[in-house]
Amino acid sequence: MMFSTALAQINKIQSVKEDLGAPAQLSELDDVFGNVVFVILALAGIVLFVTFIMGGIKFITAGSDPKAAESAKKTITSAILGMVLLAAAYLILTLIGYITGIDLSNFTIYNTN
Repeated sequence: MMFSTALAQINKIQSVKEDLGAPAQLSELDDVFGNVVFVILALAGIVLFVTFIMGGIKFITAGSDPKAAESAKKTITSAILGMVLLAAAYLILTLIGYITGIDLSNFTIYNTN
């Protein structure tokens, strides 16, 4: 299955290279949107991970300073809240897709079928 997916991606790249001089089509917008959403979610995950690590380091280095420890706890709490919000957003979209029967994880503008 993974090999056929890789071949499909290679074929798509080759077709893009062949159509380099052709004008952009509306059907290509869904790929762009999907890539943008993927990059935003990946960056959000990285930011959350770094925030969580920074909060942990702040907590470890706080020592006996209660203000620094409280600041570190707030940082860790914010990171955990961010992770919960990302997971909740995904679960809500999945639930809406399950109830309505519409695949919300696959963004398509143009359908050739």
